Formats: sequence, structure tokens, C-alpha cells
Amino acid sequence: SFTMSTYLFVYDLVQFCGHSWIFTNMIIRFMSFGKDSLADTFYSIGLVMRLCQLLSLLEILHILTGIDKSRLFPRFLQITERIIVLFVVISSQEEVQGKSVVCILFFLWNLLDVVRYTYNMLARMGIYYLPLTWLNFSLCIPLYPLSVLAKAFAICVSLPYFESFGTYSIELPFPLAFSIYFPYVLKTYLLVLFTGMCFNIQNLFSERKAHLGTSNIKRKRS
Repeated sequence: SFTMSTYLFVYDLVQFCGHSWIFTNMIIRFMSFGKDSLADTFYSIGLVMRLCQLLSLLEILHILTGIDKSRLFPRFLQITERIIVLFVVISSQEEVQGKSVVCILFFLWNLLDVVRYTYNMLARMGIYYLPLTWLNFSLCIPLYPLSVLAKAFAICVSLPYFESFGTYSIELPFPLAFSIYFPYVLKTYLLVLFTGMCFNIQNLFSERKAHLGTSNIKRKRS
């Protein structure tokens, strides 16, 4: 319906503005301060980054309610990966926030999202530019695996701090006598992360084939 299309357009516009602000801010800071800007990337843009990622949870609801025809499981994996790494790993450990991997991770996320939300906004209006379509469905294929590697590296960097501070580790008293050692949970999640990456890469290739094939047919007809 027109109302739902308008809502989705506004959602994409808000996300585009947020990620564009982050992406532009990162570039300007790097050009102004060089490598020194990497250390406080999280402190300068972390709040907006967290807001954008929280807002992205709505995309799961969009698919569940049927107003977005994207596949649920691949999108669910991509969103939950970011939420876990950003809120559980990076936000909880101040020592990790100043690492260069955080800046690299944010750069990859926002580069992908600026392109994706630009494509989505134009698609809501029935506008399809072949170069933008190609970029949207091609750029993610090399950058998504790189972002997964950056997530894995961020987790590995955070492990000594989770071990030292005992963050999120739980030890229940007797008679339960049950404990959760969070570094083990993160190490297990690394396996889930790379398994999900293999699944998502297959989905990205299938989406690229479907959309670029459709775009080429439309171009030939026009």
C-alpha cells in the first residue's frame, strides 16, 4: 500500500542519513587527524552507530509482517551479528573501543549501508539505476566477508579483557553449581559467525544473479 511504501521510504531515508553522517564523519576525521583519529572513533560516532543498529531491528519486523519481501534468515544473521559485536563485545569493553579494528569495522558497515539504503530509497520510488544496482549487489560480496573477519578479530581482541574482568561470566551458587564462562561463549560464537558467513555469501550471490539479471532484461527492453 501507499502508506507502507511511504513508511519504508522514510525508514530507509533515516538510516541513510544516519549512516551517511557516520561515514562522512569518519572520512573527515581521518583526513584531519590521520591515524590518531582511529583511537577515538567509537567515542565520536558510537552513539549514532548504536542507534542505527538498534533501528535496523525493525527490518526483521518488516519481513515478518510481509511489508518487506527480503529473506528473513540471511537478514536476521547479518543484523544479529552486528548487534552482538557492537553491544556485547565493543560497548562492554572500553579497552576494545580504542582499537583500530573498530574503525575498520565501522567503515565497512557504513560503506555497505550507505549504498544499500540509497538503492532501497530509489527502488521504493520505482527508480533503478544499473550502476547503483550493480554496486549494491556486487560490493557486498567482497566487503561482507571482510566485515566478518573484522568482527572475528574484534572478538579475539576482546577475549583477554573478558577473561580479566569476568564480564558476563556467571557462577550460580549451590545447589545449582552452574557457571557460564563468557570467553568460551565468544569462542563458540566464532564458529557460528563463520558458518553464517558461508550461508550469507551463497545468498548474496543468488540475490546478485536475480537482481542484475532482471536489471539487464529491463535495460534491453528499454
